[in-house]
Amino acid sequence: METTEFQVTTTERLDKLVADAVATVSRSQAKLAIEAGQITVDGATVKPKDKPKVGATIRVSLPDPEPLDLTPEDIPLEIVYEDADVLVVNKPQGMVVHPAPGHPNHTLVNALLYHSPLSQINGTLRPGIVHRIDKDTSGLLMVAKNDHAHQSLSAQLQAKTNLREYVAIVHGNIKEEDGVIRAPLGRSPKDRKKQAIVADGRPAVTHFRVLERYGTYTLIACRLETGRTHQIRVHMAYINHPVAGDPLYGPKKTLKGAGQFLHARELGFKQPTTGEELVFTAPVPENFAKAVRHLRQQAGLPVDKAI
Repeated sequence: METTEFQVTTTERLDKLVADAVATVSRSQAKLAIEAGQITVDGATVKPKDKPKVGATIRVSLPDPEPLDLTPEDIPLEIVYEDADVLVVNKPQGMVVHPAPGHPNHTLVNALLYHSPLSQINGTLRPGIVHRIDKDTSGLLMVAKNDHAHQSLSAQLQAKTNLREYVAIVHGNIKEEDGVIRAPLGRSPKDRKKQAIVADGRPAVTHFRVLERYGTYTLIACRLETGRTHQIRVHMAYINHPVAGDPLYGPKKTLKGAGQFLHARELGFKQPTTGEELVFTAPVPENFAKAVRHLRQQAGLPVDKAI
């Protein structure tokens, strides 16, 4: 049983107070816990919508989480490259990278474990995972098969010597040919599920260049200098050009399709043992290509050229 206590400092709904105060609990989880009597105010059970008085003591007593299933699963993988040290996979849109509460199995890690041994530096929940991409982002991911490879790839990420380029469709017409966004990122103080530009956040740098313009949308390439959570999505929204289809940071009226139009197209790094420079490219998925063809047709541009 995990127990947390804190005092109320502002007048808000109880479920929101708990979600804001306890990083591991979402608002919907808080609501269920309150209804189950696992959260009390000054020792009394209350309702999720109740607003405790300032100074009241909230006690959160949650059962220990069930262990996540890391069973290898025979899930098809698109392996772009493999050697004794590393795997490069083209992750489909909609696949979660590693198990977590809410996504205990059917993840990329489950599929990788069925295919190959993985490094254990990240522990049992994220074996082999050196960097991540969001569930609804498609594209290239490098995976370490042993600890030596993991240390090498992680060092390259820290030194900013590897190559990570994405393509995205964003809202609006970007007038500049290219640009650099430098804005620190951290958890949003208003919504724990979001990242935001915050003064005391971690440094984050995104380089972008325009590939095509469609009037109300722009096709861009982005290169990451840093790799923060949701970095491209937050940075593009920050300059008023959110990624099309982004459910967190973009407008509801957007391009038709499943998930955001963001794809990790190019990945480069040094092979951990030989030092050879390796660069890989993955074409955008069909739903992305279809959206580009539609936008090109509307803008009077050649429809079938490569993206």
